[in-house]
Amino acid sequence: MGPVIPIRAAAAGCTDVPVLRERGQREVFCGLAGIVWLHRKIQDAFFLVVGSRTCAHLLQAAAGVMVFAEPRFATAIIEERDLAGLADANEELDRVVLRLLQRRPEIRQLFLVGSCPSEVIKLDLARAAFRLTGRHGGVQVLHYSGSGIETTFTQGEDACLAALVPTMPAQAAGPRQLLVAGALADVVEDQFARLFRAMGIDVHFLPARRARDLPAVGPQTVLLLAHPWLSDTARALQERGAQLLPAPFPLGELGTTAWLQAAADAFGVPQQQFDELTAPGRQRAREALARQRPALDGKRVFLFPDSQLEVPLARFLATELGMHIAEVGTPYLHRALMGPELALLPPTRLSEGQDVELQLDRCLQDRPDLTVCGLGLANPLEARGLSTKWSIELVFTPIQGYEQAGDLAELFTRPLRRRDLLAA
Repeated sequence: MGPVIPIRAAAAGCTDVPVLRERGQREVFCGLAGIVWLHRKIQDAFFLVVGSRTCAHLLQAAAGVMVFAEPRFATAIIEERDLAGLADANEELDRVVLRLLQRRPEIRQLFLVGSCPSEVIKLDLARAAFRLTGRHGGVQVLHYSGSGIETTFTQGEDACLAALVPTMPAQAAGPRQLLVAGALADVVEDQFARLFRAMGIDVHFLPARRARDLPAVGPQTVLLLAHPWLSDTARALQERGAQLLPAPFPLGELGTTAWLQAAADAFGVPQQQFDELTAPGRQRAREALARQRPALDGKRVFLFPDSQLEVPLARFLATELGMHIAEVGTPYLHRALMGPELALLPPTRLSEGQDVELQLDRCLQDRPDLTVCGLGLANPLEARGLSTKWSIELVFTPIQGYEQAGDLAELFTRPLRRRDLLAA
């Protein structure tokens, strides 16, 4: 096992690399997809999509939940008579919510989730949430947009967490606390919580697993983002007084260490203590990555814009697995959040937004060994002889932290192994 690779910027990095900005036809998934992981995370919340039958089919297919499984989401169907103005959509919504709460009395938090159809008919979900909160006193009713009109599907989570921020209690005067924003799998959250608490850091997570456990926020709150798509949430928390820590995102051994180090430095954790606490996890991550690296080292990868994870993923693939980056496309490049990642990413072609036809031309010309893209592009690219990885799988799978570093790398080796097996 080789020496620990220090956290430092690449020779030039991508901080000042010109960005190819494209504004054309784009291939993105719907923001309602965030409900799939959010409804599992917030255990006493319910997500009621105000949308069409297409919205309902999308969620059912994406979540893979059978009809008798009692998931914590549903769709209030907007019928043709609602769209035509022949019925009062607010009265219909009130009746649906009443039936829902009578059937599911354990619900403590109800999200009304807007969709393309609800926005078309200008249904005021903010007013509906205020009205329903007053009518059903024991339930907090909030609203946010999950419309496919947004930049990309992960912004559904951003909108949801941003809607929670105004309901967070004000932090009382006292010692500083760490707030980690972003829905993490419970096992990953527990791993991070143990590490932070071992460092003596008082840590809380947004979203909380239960509505009543929502953490406080104020000037004594230090904010660390778990995901790169939480720009609105970060802004809302900063307006409440939270201080945002710039850091790479916790993907791979290097990214996780730099992310943890940012918090440790902010709270004055001695470097020796930090090194001792993280050493076992770093070693396990390096060993897991070493098993996957031979399949990826020297291979070329092209990342289409989809989830906003593309820049951190490219940094991970390049610095820890030896891959060459043909292009990193991202729906939106938020430099304030991505600055630490861009500094670590070797110089490469960066694109923001999408003109899918032009980007497909560049990808086919580059002929990468692996293409990371959305579901809509995967099969056509496979038909052209390219190996693909569905980018949405990287959002649905626990990939953050030391213990998941090997699993993250394996997500990229599987398509190449499949290609080799088919060619044999």
